[in-house]
This record gives sequence, structure tokens and C-alpha cells, in this order.
Amino acid sequence: MNPAALIPTPDVLSVPWGWFYVLLMLTFLLHILVMNVMLGGGIIALISSFIGGEQNTLLDKEFGYKWPYTIAFAVNMGVAPLLFIQVLYGQFIYSSSVLMAVWWFSIFGLLILAYYGAYIYDFKFETLGSPRIFMLEFSVLILLFVGFMFSNNMTLMLQPEKWLAYFQNGGGTLLNLSDISLYPRYLHFVVGAVAVAGLFFALVAHFRFTKSAVNREFLIDQGMTYFTYATAIQIFIGFWFLLALPKNVMMVFMGGSSLATILLLIGIILGFSALYIGYKKQVILASIITLLTLIVMIFLRDLVRIAYLKPYFQLSDLVVEPQYSPLIFFLVVFAIGLALIGYMLKLAFGCRKEVTK
Repeated sequence: MNPAALIPTPDVLSVPWGWFYVLLMLTFLLHILVMNVMLGGGIIALISSFIGGEQNTLLDKEFGYKWPYTIAFAVNMGVAPLLFIQVLYGQFIYSSSVLMAVWWFSIFGLLILAYYGAYIYDFKFETLGSPRIFMLEFSVLILLFVGFMFSNNMTLMLQPEKWLAYFQNGGGTLLNLSDISLYPRYLHFVVGAVAVAGLFFALVAHFRFTKSAVNREFLIDQGMTYFTYATAIQIFIGFWFLLALPKNVMMVFMGGSSLATILLLIGIILGFSALYIGYKKQVILASIITLLTLIVMIFLRDLVRIAYLKPYFQLSDLVVEPQYSPLIFFLVVFAIGLALIGYMLKLAFGCRKEVTK
């Protein structure tokens, strides 16, 4: 059976696809920044718990104050890019989501449990004592599982030929475990989260946004150490991921497309630059380089998606029936929402300063 016959007809767009593409890139960047802190911070806190010691305990406590906020922001900021990818690639992601529906729907309940775990870890930090590590493990493992399910869906949507397995398993439990690129893709996501979270800890200390009695120098040192080691591992995983891609997709980044090749080279240069700057523990410069690296990686990720789907679909194939009012309404609400979030964060930090005076 021709896999193309399984692909639904794409929806008609109300504005040219470029608008949604820009919004997808922007909102995904916002989501990935907070998501990395949420997951990577949990992993760092778990490692610190196993290491032990007064300062590591205070590091865990410091993260405990911030963990519920990061989960809330990551989940809410993840809604927009998920909606935009459904607008542009709805016929693919809806299909893959149905094929793994049991796992996909489990995500919502699991995230609620992880959220509860983070709150308990925060508010019962002292009361729980040493057993709090089990609550930390509980939430981190759930977040790791959720990330793995997302990686499954984002790869399964790219390979309609894998959808033929539905005729042997129609129970909504399909996973893309046979895809060798799934594993470096997932590890790239997890290790990258640790790197960004390490940088987050260093920034918190650098700008004196700490709430616990953790030593600022210790927090900067530990944060930059995690950032540097995770970045070094990321570079190796990145090459593994590239080599694990199907040959036709990999060759797009090896000279097949000038844009893709240049972006890959820029990403490699930025990666090694981040490694060197992290080793030097230059927090602000490392933050700038990391932000640029994330932007490049987001575009590279999308170019991978485009290369996978090229035999079946191109964004230029989407039909447009102009109707700009919904987009204008969204942009206004989006801008107001970002402004309100900024204001709430300003109030939160202001309250923190008053308490610590």
C-alpha cells in the first residue's frame, strides 16, 4: 500500500503559511527555554541529592522554589507551538497522535502528577527530609517519559511509511522505537536541557535571584560546570544524531542545501564556542551564545522535518483563503499575554527582594 494514501488532506489556511512558520519558531523558542530549565533543573537537583552536602542541599532547595513555576510556564508556553505545528502539519501530527493515542493521552494526567510532585517537593522540602529525593525522582522520571513520548510523536509524524503498522496494531499504542534516530534525538533534548538548566542556575546566582541561603559562588560554579560538561556531551550526541538520519535527509546538511549546510556549520561553531566560554565561566557571554545556538538548532530541527516530508508534502502546497482578523486578534492577545507575564515576574522578583532585605 502506498503510504501517501494514508495522509489526510491538509486544512485551508486563513493567511499565508509564512506567518504561522514565524510564530511556530518564536513560540517554540520560548517554550524550549523554560522546558529545558524544568527538566534539566530537575535532573541537576537529583544528581545533587545523590552527591549530598550542605550546599548541594541548598541548591536543591533553591530549585524547589522555582520548579512549579517552570512546569506551569513550560506547559502553557508549549500550547502555542503545538497549535502552530498542527496548523502547518496537521495531517501528519494528527495521524501520528492517533496511532499512539494511548501514550499521547497519558501525557496530560502524568504532567498533572509531576506538577503535584513539584509542589510537594517545594512546600514540604524540610518536612520530608531525606525521603524527598523519592518525590524528586517521581517527577523527573515522569518528565523524562513525557519527553520521550513527544520525541516519538515528532518522529512518527515524519514517516508515513511507518503508519502501515496500524493494520497490525490498531489499538493506539504504536511507538516509533525502530527509528534509530529517535534515541540520539531524545538524548540531544535531555542533555541540552541539563546544559541550559546549568546556565539558568548560574544566572540566578549572578543576578542575585536566589531565595535560599545557597552560596552564590558555589551556584555559579556548579551551574557552569553542568553547562560545560553537558555541552561537550551535546556535541558528540549532535554528530550521532546527524549520522543516524536517513541518508537523503543527512545529505541535505552535507552540501545538499546551502542554507542547511551553513546553518549546521554555524551551529557547530556556536557549540564549540559555548564549550570554551562555559569552561571560562563567563555567564553572560555563555547565555548569549546559548540563545543564538538554540535559535539555530530550532531552524535546523525544522529543516530536518522539511527534508523528511519532502516526498509527501511542502508548505507551499497549502491552500490559502485570506481572512486576517483571527491572526490579528491572536497577535494582540499574544502581546498582551507576554506583557502580563513580564509584569507578574517583575512583581514576584520585587516581593522576593523585600523579603530578603
